Amino acid sequence: MLHRKLYQFCAEKRPVWVFLRDQQRWIEEALITEIEGDLVTLHYDAEEDDETHSWEESVRLDSIGAVSTRLSYVNRSDMAELPTAEDCPEAERLSS
Repeated sequence: MLHRKLYQFCAEKRPVWVFLRDQQRWIEEALITEIEGDLVTLHYDAEEDDETHSWEESVRLDSIGAVSTRLSYVNRSDMAELPTAEDCPEAERLSS
């Protein structure tokens, strides 16, 4: 089942958060670039001090303990600051 979900995320090019059981760490916002046999290749960026590093890491399927993906997110800014079209129908406008 995990194998199928990884293939799905790879095809959708959706960022995933992967927990590696053997290293007890998360890889955040990675893209699955390739799955070959029991080897999964992840591409991700990591920030350290004032530098950003791009990494490509290959991990065994057995070492993956969990995979999460973001379904959606909502901006928490003030509703008045949200950009809206001037020609938006009255029924679809946000109330202030």
